Amino acid sequence: MTSNDNPLDRILVLAGGLCGVFGVALSAAAAHRGGTFTATAASFLLMHAPLFVAVGLLGGNRLLRGGSFALLAGLVVFSGDLLARDVLGFRLFPFAAPTGGTLLMAGWLCIAASALARPRRNS
Repeated sequence: MTSNDNPLDRILVLAGGLCGVFGVALSAAAAHRGGTFTATAASFLLMHAPLFVAVGLLGGNRLLRGGSFALLAGLVVFSGDLLARDVLGFRLFPFAAPTGGTLLMAGWLCIAASALARPRRNS
């Protein structure tokens, strides 16, 4: 799998696969029964799935992994809230979608910042 077989890397690959399968399933559901929120949640899941797989397989510095997990948390809260609205008729909790969206943006900023981090020297 990865060169160091880090358990966190396995979690990211698993998350990527699950985001992919749920993104496809929700896209189909939105196409057949409608649901703007469901379609948006599906798009977010599908657009983030490759990132989780890539970081999980290739590894990276702490900032890159931390940003990936911030994205994962934001994705669960944001998409979960959208799905709860469409399927259950209520929100997960007040300000769930904006909270999830903020986590998504913070995660992407961490990923961008990871490119500026100095590589660790192996001694």
